Amino acid sequence: MALITAARERLAPAASAGHPRGTWVLAAALVLIVLQLTVRSVLAFGGQFYWDDLILVGRAGLHPLLSFELLGYDHDGHLMPGAFLVADVVTSFAPLQWWPAAATLVAGQALASLAVLRVLWLLLGPRPALLGPLLFYLFTPLTLPAFAWWAAGLNSLPLQAGMAWVAGDAIRAARTGRLRYALSGTAVTGVALLFFEKSVLVPAVAFATVALMYRLDGRPRAVRTAARRAAPLWLGSALVLAAWAAAYLSLVESRFGAPTADMVRGLTHHGVSFGVLPALLGGPWRWDRWNPGPPWADPPTGLVVVAWAAVLAVLVWSLRRSRRAGWVWAATAAYVAASTAAMISTRFGPDTTYELAQTLRYHTDTAVVVVIGAALILRTRPRDDPRPSPARRIVAAGCAVAFTASCLWSTATFARTWSDNPTGAYLAAAKSALTARPDVPILDHPVSVWVLLPVTHPHNLLSRVFSSLPGRAGIGDVTTELQVLDDRGRLVPAELVPVRHVLPGPAPDCGHLLTDSTTTVLPADTALVGGEWTVQLNYRASADGEIEVGFPAGPRVRVPVTEGLGTAYARVPGAGTGLQARSASPDLDVCLAGGPIGVVVPR
Repeated sequence: MALITAARERLAPAASAGHPRGTWVLAAALVLIVLQLTVRSVLAFGGQFYWDDLILVGRAGLHPLLSFELLGYDHDGHLMPGAFLVADVVTSFAPLQWWPAAATLVAGQALASLAVLRVLWLLLGPRPALLGPLLFYLFTPLTLPAFAWWAAGLNSLPLQAGMAWVAGDAIRAARTGRLRYALSGTAVTGVALLFFEKSVLVPAVAFATVALMYRLDGRPRAVRTAARRAAPLWLGSALVLAAWAAAYLSLVESRFGAPTADMVRGLTHHGVSFGVLPALLGGPWRWDRWNPGPPWADPPTGLVVVAWAAVLAVLVWSLRRSRRAGWVWAATAAYVAASTAAMISTRFGPDTTYELAQTLRYHTDTAVVVVIGAALILRTRPRDDPRPSPARRIVAAGCAVAFTASCLWSTATFARTWSDNPTGAYLAAAKSALTARPDVPILDHPVSVWVLLPVTHPHNLLSRVFSSLPGRAGIGDVTTELQVLDDRGRLVPAELVPVRHVLPGPAPDCGHLLTDSTTTVLPADTALVGGEWTVQLNYRASADGEIEVGFPAGPRVRVPVTEGLGTAYARVPGAGTGLQARSASPDLDVCLAGGPIGVVVPR
């Protein structure tokens, strides 16, 4: 009880004073948050690494913690040093283990949920009506897909937490004029920007919250008053945004483009009608998936129709309650439109399907905006009857129960769909295989296409994905024993499928003679186009040492050789009519025979 009282006083001392019901409202809110975190923990710890997660882990294993190569990386249009920092810490603590990553998701969700509770308390005070918007945020499936996917969660959870916290700081700064809220809001904005560029909207949402609060309260010149009373926060946020924009524009290649009108209509319709609106009622109930892609909402047609009808009904009700509520609806619609426009302009392409908009992760932060908007509308006093009747309370309780049941069903069906992820079993088998014989080097090659598609190259290579795995075999460009990981993560014997051949050399009883004084051309029977090729090197060496081999315009690969006859396999990227080779050790002479150039596949 003492803890609840202290929390209540911390949230809003003025609002809670003289309101004994504030204790039970806060207690109920905290119980709901605990229930949410329990449900989300089951989802998180039952998951596994997926897609971009392995890119974050791979880069964390390759680069030092505070290096520019790690923190300043342009990750598919995202500048997210905070996410890479968290990934590095987690990877250093427990390489390629899922449970610490899941713990960060739950911790991030806890921060976001408490921040939402704070802003609701500041807007509504210790009123039972606070529990409605809070219940929506805690259990809506709108935030599910981004939460379950670690890389997406590292983007979206700091954005959600930052949006709610800075909106609360803006309210406190406007009410009290204290500088500490401006400093806190500015700092949180900066932290959110370290995780996700969409956090540029955090100050805008905070400003809209204060301005709409004043307008719905009937204050004159609401926008001007909001700008003046929290001016230090807006100034600090503007400076942070300017510094961040300079870094973003200098480090990130622009992905913005102009999609076709059909693409805009299709993605907007699918994102709103099949994604956002059903989630407002706890949908979509059903999910579909094209592995290895992420799940996407697949609501029944009836739910889509009911969702549209419900939104229109709530719109009419809120306008009858207060005509000023129209401003809240306009602001919420503008945010949804901005999120949709950002998704379309950066993710459209000839191969883009409309189901992309139904994955919901591009609208996760909309949940916070909807919650703030609902609180602003509930804040206004009804024009007809200021006291809700028992019948209204019963209807509200029934709606809350139905909504929660709908959300939990959608969560359960999502978890079932999300569990169809082969990455966990693949990583477990691969870690065991790669550490079984650490003394035998393995030729670098892509992981299974069911784990990472070739479009992620070079992040899909074994050397990247397993860069942080301790005690593993060396993974590189040279081996004497061809092995590959199959689609189940097992290390199996492999063979070289020839595409071209190195022609025999001119030296009698030698072939191609390599010395340390000259570079020898190894002509192929036909030119090779650009690619990742493997060459079989059959040699006779005069001593132990190294040779270098590669395409004329490509990187040279250093290949260890041992005295006498031997065979090595080298991975040589590039293109050309043949290879070039030389001895890389003084007084080492090596004879090379002709051999195949091709690709390595499981035997």
